[in-house]
Amino acid sequence: MSEALSWRIADGVATVTLDRPEQHNAFDDGLMRALTARFRALAADVGVRVIVLAAAGKSFSAGADLGWMQRVAGYSEAENLADAGLLGDMLEAIHGAPQPVVARVQGAAFGGGVGLVAACDIALGTERASFCLSEVKLGLVPAMISPYLIQRIGPGAARRYSLSAERFDAATALRVGLLAEVYPDEAALDAALSALCAQLAKNGPAALAACKSLYDAVAGAPARLREETQRRIAEIRVSTEGQEGLAAFLAKRPPKWQEDR
Repeated sequence: MSEALSWRIADGVATVTLDRPEQHNAFDDGLMRALTARFRALAADVGVRVIVLAAAGKSFSAGADLGWMQRVAGYSEAENLADAGLLGDMLEAIHGAPQPVVARVQGAAFGGGVGLVAACDIALGTERASFCLSEVKLGLVPAMISPYLIQRIGPGAARRYSLSAERFDAATALRVGLLAEVYPDEAALDAALSALCAQLAKNGPAALAACKSLYDAVAGAPARLREETQRRIAEIRVSTEGQEGLAAFLAKRPPKWQEDR
């Protein structure tokens, strides 16, 4: 069991928990590999009927880990392309699991953390949940998560919140479709989550897998855009603006494009 990840299986429901509360469950290459491996293993387990993606602490996921971002800042385009593949593997493992995957969103999700939510089939949250597609603040784009985001909330909402990088609350997430339901606290969330998992587990496992595949075929499977989105994030990370945005973020200073206004 990875130190940054925990899991358990009970009554056919596997709960995978991001377990880096002090880092707001931000993910680095190690956590991405661990999460990918765990979801692939669960996908092959016929005893698992539903998977829950949860997080420990106050935040769901802050997206990219600061240490990982520091390493990425010095990567070449080829190295960035390979690195983006880790995020692509993780999102595909979550979204492509044959079982229904339910996100338990108890707190903030930023950047790639929003992508984790969007990659799941259903997301339930508390009123404390909040979201931000913050990439453009760093001179970057939400490339790898964009196919999942567009499939979940549509191109209009995805475009707005990706361009504005504004923080939005659980009520807004419910309105645009990122969350399926919102509850006043974690106790109510867990009661609803338990009921939903019990309902999902009653359904035919082969039919559930076929249903997921059906909607990907009709709506366009995000995995089809994997090569394109990897190329785009690799290119912008090594661009002048991308390098300046990452440097400014790491130095905790405004980027130069704000000073030039």
